[in-house]
Amino acid sequence: MDQNIIFDVTRQALWIAVRMSAPLLAVALVTGVIIGLFQALTSVQEMTLTFVPKVGLMLGVFWVTMSFMTATLAGFFTDQILPLIAGG
Repeated sequence: MDQNIIFDVTRQALWIAVRMSAPLLAVALVTGVIIGLFQALTSVQEMTLTFVPKVGLMLGVFWVTMSFMTATLAGFFTDQILPLIAGG
């Protein structure tokens, strides 16, 4: 196996990891900003106010995008990793 192939597969794997984590990170960011604004405007400094809605929304987004994540990861392994294993 050539060094360029290893670098290319690693680059593709990192890109897939970014694509799979982007929805969860975007929801966490938006939720954190909204809750931070709410806390700044109302002077409510409760720690569970930041944690519970963020985790709940992230679980909901994970449940909705789970099929996309599974299909993306399975496609990567089927198209990229398994041929490398079989071929060499």
